[in-house]
Parts: sequence; C-alpha cells; structure tokens
Amino acid sequence: LFPEWTSTSWSLMLLRHFGLDPASAEARRAVRLVRESVEWEHDGEPFFAGEVEPCINGKVTAMGAYFGENVQQIVDRLLGEQMSDGGWNCEQENGATVGSFHSTIDVLDGLLQYELATGDRPDVTAARVRGHEYILKRRLFRRLSTGEVVDPAFTQFSYPTFWHYDVLRGLDYFRAAGTTPDERMAAAIELVVSKRDADGRWPLENPHTGRLHFAMDEGEGKPSRWNTLRAMRVLRWYQ
Repeated sequence: LFPEWTSTSWSLMLLRHFGLDPASAEARRAVRLVRESVEWEHDGEPFFAGEVEPCINGKVTAMGAYFGENVQQIVDRLLGEQMSDGGWNCEQENGATVGSFHSTIDVLDGLLQYELATGDRPDVTAARVRGHEYILKRRLFRRLSTGEVVDPAFTQFSYPTFWHYDVLRGLDYFRAAGTTPDERMAAAIELVVSKRDADGRWPLENPHTGRLHFAMDEGEGKPSRWNTLRAMRVLRWYQ
C-alpha cells in the first residue's frame, strides 16, 4: 500500500489534495473498491480501519473522513496515543519517548479533516491544540533542546510531501486549521518569503524519489505550481 507513490494510500491522498468531489460518481466507485478490496499488510485490517502506526492512521483518518468513511475508531486510538509532549511518533511502540514532526503533522491533518467532516469534537480539538504547541514550541523546524534545525530537509519545500514534514507543509496546516498567526511562526514565514523568486514563484525542492502517476512540476529547482499556490495562501493568511 505504501512502497510506491502510486499505491492506494498515496493515490487517495492526492485525489483529496486535488479537491475531487467526494460525492462524485468517480469518488464513490473508487472508495467502494478500496473499502471492499484493500487490506493492510500488517494484519489484514480493512483499509479504512487503519493500521497500528499513528502516521499511517493519521493519513487514513484524513482520507476516510474526506471521502465519508467512518473513522471514529481510528480517531479514538490516535487520541490515546498522543505523547506527553503533545506530539505523536510512529516509533512509540519501539520505545520512542518524544514526538516526531513527521508523525505529528500526519495526525494533525487527519484530526482536522475529521472535525471538518463531522463537526467539532472537544477532545479532538484539545488534542490538536496540544499538537500545535508541540510544533510551535519548536518554531516549526528547530530542536527544543538546542534551537538547531532538526533536519535540513525541513527547510526545503517538496510536493507532493507524502509522509514528510517541512516548514511549508506545517504552515499550510495551520492556515487550513484557521489558527491565529503566532509570533513563533515568524522565522518559518521569513523562510517562505526568502524562497520567492523575482517572478513571484516558489521552486520545487527535495522531490521524494519514487514512481509517480505523472509529473506535477517541471523538476527540482524549477518553479512549482503547487509550492507557489501553497506559499501564496500561507502568506495571505499570515499577513
């Protein structure tokens, strides 16, 4: 389901990002086929029942909620897996004791889509707020302990992001969530502004290697439609 970017999970993720009408005949047929035919390799779980890793379940929650599937059990599981620092981590079952940016943004995206689809739920909102603080305390890309950049890739803007976190993805989540701009986002916003070229466009950076259904941009270092769209809407929201 995940080895290639053309697998079921990533295909549904992209259709959601592209804005496919979840009520359309095409969407209903695709979702029905997934519901009836696709299982997880972990233990044969039905696709929309999720798996065991929070990062995977965050994505399943987002896709399921968007396309009208019942993902309440996954949501309840995710709420129980939130860590003491407010984050989530797919390696928690292997002993991880602190959150991960990658896992946390996947879960936050899923919980937000769940609330958008079903209405506000106080315990979900509270969990998201704690997750926001996990990211904001780290100013979207720095270590809490030292202030160093967690990973240089966090400062490079990919698309599609798939499971990866980066600053633009984090900011675009906060925009979508209707969060009030926070001064702890300032350095991240400055980074976005710094990448705008003379024509007002943003480049594609750090594309994630793997087979795609089709090319969405002209290549690494070239102007990116998706990064430009996301950067512009982030700056409009923040300003």
